[in-house]
Amino acid sequence: MTKSAVAGCRGTLTNLSYSVDANGNISVAISGTSDPDGKIAKENAERRAKEKKAAEEKAAERRKEKKAEEEKAAERRAERKERMEGTFTVSATGTDVKSITQNIVAAVSGTSSPTGGSFDIKA
Repeated sequence: MTKSAVAGCRGTLTNLSYSVDANGNISVAISGTSDPDGKIAKENAERRAKEKKAAEEKAAERRKEKKAEEEKAAERRAERKERMEGTFTVSATGTDVKSITQNIVAAVSGTSSPTGGSFDIKA
């Protein structure tokens, strides 16, 4: 029985144990490896290390790109803020208060026609 069990193994046998129960039944446990010199395990470890390094590099590149995008967004916000600060003069002409208001809103918002903005003029 042992010879047939060992002969059926592919690879290197690492452990063989027997046990006999109260009824006289024999149980055999065999363990082994198909990688006795560790070559396959080493190749797998190297592959996993390469994959991990590639993933880390990709993550670092994504962080770098995100940081660059955040810096560009901060620059755009600063430019907008800079343009919004300070005083400026707006001239508008019209035939009545409504048309003057529309022309002022259009000039301030940078559109050619009013987009629903307004302000109140109190006499």
